[in-house]
Amino acid sequence: MQDLNKLSLPELYRELASLRVAGGGTLVRRLFELARDEDLGEQGDVTTLVFAKPGSRCACDIVARGDGVVAGLEMIPEVLSLMGGGTFRASAHDGDRIKPGQSLGRLEGESHAILAAERSILNLLGRLSGVATRTARFVGAMGSGVRAGLFDTRKTTPGLRVLEKYAVRCGGGMCHRLGLHDAVLLKDNHLAGVSDADLGRFVTEAAARAREACAACAISFFEVEVDRLEQFESILAAQRGAATAAKVDIVLLDNMGPELLAKAVAMRDRSGLSIELEASGGVREETIRAIALSGVDRISAGTLTHGATWVDFGLDAVT
Repeated sequence: MQDLNKLSLPELYRELASLRVAGGGTLVRRLFELARDEDLGEQGDVTTLVFAKPGSRCACDIVARGDGVVAGLEMIPEVLSLMGGGTFRASAHDGDRIKPGQSLGRLEGESHAILAAERSILNLLGRLSGVATRTARFVGAMGSGVRAGLFDTRKTTPGLRVLEKYAVRCGGGMCHRLGLHDAVLLKDNHLAGVSDADLGRFVTEAAARAREACAACAISFFEVEVDRLEQFESILAAQRGAATAAKVDIVLLDNMGPELLAKAVAMRDRSGLSIELEASGGVREETIRAIALSGVDRISAGTLTHGATWVDFGLDAVT
């Protein structure tokens, strides 16, 4: 898989939308089919059935009811295709800042298809734009003069992960691993029972095993979580002189305040190792600036997705 954080937003959407599932099909296609099926059931849209004449056509604008950052416009053509067809002519792009009353584009086609697709499109657009908007606020709160990138986590809505990660990118954030399949992250439950003194050796050996076992799939990175500087020092000591295959790429510093984070950065810098440091835990709009100023390379925050509220959109008929 390509580095998702080096792709443009259209390229990123195409990459994520192409991710396949066991048995065939793609993740986003399965999601869109579920959205269709829960709305139309077995009978279809009975309101449009009694309201619209067969073959009648309509045009509707997607209009923002609130302000924020839009995410999800790229998905609309595929949703329309599943609902019976239609066209979408965008007048905005994912990642744009939007204002109330702004039209983002026009849907045109047979009335039964456009009206059947309305709620699925607006629900997904509202959710994803909420994630993008919250991410943009956090990026803004980090301020300038810092090297840290802001990353998402796996704390996503079941079934919506790849789209919510796309939305984080629309808001100026970065994608962490997609799931358990594309990178290794040893967390506290994996390391239970391993003493601080043995941790460095344990992790270094695990990194070598992981790269050997996953040689065919080429894992994106090997990361380990610590919550004490003693654990971090053990890892640094074991990594000095370690073979390339046994290297740790990232150390996640869990729930450490800015002072401890700065000490960890200084320890890493003195070691001469190229390990990236990721801060996680306690990341809020009012704390992210201080965390970023500690000198860490990455900040990950589950609140970008689980703390997001929707941006409201409506579908207005054009007469």
